[in-house]
Formats: sequence, C-alpha cells, structure tokens
Amino acid sequence: MPNSLLKTLENAYPEFNFKPGKRFLFRPPKTIFFVADHPDLDSLLLHELGHASLGHFSFDTDIERLKMERAAWEKAGEIAAKLNIKLNNDLVETELDTYRDWLHQKSRCKKCGLTRYQTKDGIYHCPHCER
Repeated sequence: MPNSLLKTLENAYPEFNFKPGKRFLFRPPKTIFFVADHPDLDSLLLHELGHASLGHFSFDTDIERLKMERAAWEKAGEIAAKLNIKLNNDLVETELDTYRDWLHQKSRCKKCGLTRYQTKDGIYHCPHCER
C-alpha cells in the first residue's frame, strides 16, 4: 500500500490504530491489522475499516455475522468512493461467497441433510430430526 494511503487513513480515522500483521483483522476496540504486501491490500484494509467504523464487536448468530460482513463491505465502498479508490468488486463477492458457503455448510443437518435454523442462543435445530 502506498504510504500516502496509510497516512490518509490515519489522518481521516485517528481513532483507529493501523498496524501491519499476518492477516487482515479488526481487533476491537480500535486496532486494524493489515498485510502490507497483499495484492488486494486497499480493498481488504477498507473492509476492516468498515467493520471498525460500524462498531462491529460481536455477533450472536451466524446470519448476523454474514450481515456484518456485507455491511462492512458496503461501508468499505462508501469510504473508497470518498477517497477515490476503486474497490475490487470481484474480491468483495468472492469474500462474501466464502461466508455464504460456510453458512450453508454449517446449517446443514448431519443426520438428514436438510437445512437447519439457528436460534438466538446460537444453537442449530433441524425441523425434520427434532420434530
């Protein structure tokens, strides 16, 4: 990432700390880690800034997590537009697909294969096996 973009983000968002790390990650309450030599650095960094800006600290259900991911990408797009940076939309959909696939796999009943539903306590229930 050009040093000027990092400086721009540090100046525009002084409430957050930007630190190089092994992966992209927002660590509440205010630290954003990034991989400095990643080919999609700008988009992924803006995504983590999206989480930070939206105050994403935790979630109770897996569908909430997916909603948070989508919201963080939308916020990243808003920030990118303000800074005149092009967000990699193919990357956005690929990243969201990983969460969609994960959610689909996780919600599948291991006994009968039907899609289970998750209650607010985080527990999955099968409408077929638990009737």
